[in-house]
Amino acid sequence: MLEYELGLWEQGYRRIAGIDEVGRGCLFGDVVAAAVILPEGLVIEGINDSKKLTEKRRNALYEVIQAEALGIGIGYVDAQTVDRINIKQAARLAMKQAVELLQSEPDYLLVDAEKVDSPLPQLAVIHGDALSQSIAAASIIAKVTRDRMCLRWDLEYPAYGIAIHKGYATKQHREALAAYGPSPLHRRSFLGKILAVQEELF
Repeated sequence: MLEYELGLWEQGYRRIAGIDEVGRGCLFGDVVAAAVILPEGLVIEGINDSKKLTEKRRNALYEVIQAEALGIGIGYVDAQTVDRINIKQAARLAMKQAVELLQSEPDYLLVDAEKVDSPLPQLAVIHGDALSQSIAAASIIAKVTRDRMCLRWDLEYPAYGIAIHKGYATKQHREALAAYGPSPLHRRSFLGKILAVQEELF
């Protein structure tokens, strides 16, 4: 998980920020990105792509990352903006925000399969959250942050089961959309085909 970081440390880079986002495929709520700078040489045991970890393990690693990181930035882009500029641009905007909110300025960006609008040198790493500790740390921070947001959203819009499926297009979520229609936090640009199919089923 340190292959990319080791190469950059050898080139003299010291503050490497890993960047990742979550919520790109959701029907509901914000897309959330995180940027994380970890100390040079630090190894966090068990770190991996957040999707491959249990919720308990993610939460434990979240606390470790929060304690050890030199800087953490989190960016949020809401559903209305996703609809206006499209999800790819929204994810990039959230990543840009995350980098700009870092307490310590990075000198290099490792990004999960994306390009950040920044003059800083950077590398897009395909499946980076499974290959780079820095990107994996960002994926965990972003995932835990968004999951906790889902718990709050579920209290506000309890009919949709957001706490369970986190806004993804599960059968339960699609049926709730058909029964109640979209909430103000749903991404309207994502719903056309789903609502049309549900109308045919009911």
